[in-house]
Amino acid sequence: MSRGNDKKPVGFATQLTAGGIAGAMEALCCQPLDTIKVRMQLSRSGRAPGTKPRGFLATGAMIARRETPLALYKGLGAVLSGIVPKMAVRFASFEAYKDWLADKETGKTSLGNIFLAGLGAGTTEAVLVVTPMEVVKIRLQAQQHSLADPLEAPRYRNAGHAVYTIIREEGVSTLYRGVSLTALRQATNQGANFTAYQEIKKLAHKYQPELTELPSYQHMLIGLISGAMGPFSNAPIDTIKTRLQKATAEPGKSALQRITAIASDMWRQEGVRSFYKGITPRVLRVAPGQAIVFAVYERVRKVIEEMSPRDDSDVYTE
Repeated sequence: MSRGNDKKPVGFATQLTAGGIAGAMEALCCQPLDTIKVRMQLSRSGRAPGTKPRGFLATGAMIARRETPLALYKGLGAVLSGIVPKMAVRFASFEAYKDWLADKETGKTSLGNIFLAGLGAGTTEAVLVVTPMEVVKIRLQAQQHSLADPLEAPRYRNAGHAVYTIIREEGVSTLYRGVSLTALRQATNQGANFTAYQEIKKLAHKYQPELTELPSYQHMLIGLISGAMGPFSNAPIDTIKTRLQKATAEPGKSALQRITAIASDMWRQEGVRSFYKGITPRVLRVAPGQAIVFAVYERVRKVIEEMSPRDDSDVYTE
């Protein structure tokens, strides 16, 4: 992996291909954990005095028992349809923001500006791709119907039908419900993620100066560590967002009023722990997911560069 600053940045086609493949691998491996997380965030268990919210393993077992194990992959179509543009936007916008914030004389980007570039990348992907994708995904994941019973018809048959139904019944704007919370979540996720990834990778190169390219297992380990940063910092935002996007519109109420009402209801009826519902499967999904994304991205990028005459440098040049 080149660490110089005198080469051209990774081309958009490379970002699209490598990012799309990396994202698809992440989705296929981690979707069950995301479904469990969503169900835990929507669950009202633990409201009664002396009771505890249903845990991670119990929630997964209940889904598999009642709805078959395939139910753990509900919403996968929505995720896969949005994963290529999501990853392309993430990597391309991060690179663009990093270049804009780089020192004009040295061409290097400071740690603080890398964090700002990550914030910008997260916000951009949230507005352009993630919010409508997650509204559809959450609606599909929230459906508690058995895939083994053909007579138990779900409200939304698949991602395409969900989009059509939502737009027809609730309007296009519903696909962007919770965009502010999604942007805040994605911004903090990617700000922490890219900053930690770059700094840890720089440290790995420092202690292994003989390596021009880090092995895949190190990219995976660095991605695992950096990916765990976001969930702990923004779990309450993600839980409120999930409940907001699952709910139907309330006439006369603004987005801020609905967010405030959801948060107040959670605090009053379920306590502070409700804001961290689903944190276990979320960390277990996001951290390994980022490990997969970075490892696959770096590997696919390297293969593409070896096949191409173009002399691209790493998207994470330092």
